[in-house]
Amino acid sequence: MLAAEQRLRDSDDFRRTVRSGRRAGGAALVVHLRVDDGAPSSPRAGFVVSKAVGNAVVRNRVKRRLRAIVKDFLSDLPPSSALVVRALPPSASLGSAELRTELARCLERVRRGAAAAPARTGAPS
Repeated sequence: MLAAEQRLRDSDDFRRTVRSGRRAGGAALVVHLRVDDGAPSSPRAGFVVSKAVGNAVVRNRVKRRLRAIVKDFLSDLPPSSALVVRALPPSASLGSAELRTELARCLERVRRGAAAAPARTGAPS
């Protein structure tokens, strides 16, 4: 279980992260990473698992697996970062090891992209 200070709970935080963060996707997951330059705080994570993934039992299983996996990766994220993990329908058929591999791949891609280019501001250019 993620501690309260490690969770994204406000819809504005989700929206801001998805709109202005860096994005990387795979077959089963899409991750959005936003790093704030403000006051340092611990990295936070939130999850989006829609009804397209499956019924309530399946969605909750996917969320539990993702929370346990993300907990291990949070310490590797920059301070003041926000991570949103969106599960796609294929995530329901993956085991924990496969989800971990998929998440690691997506995080590597989004972090590599974040180092190469600044995050989108959401304002038109």
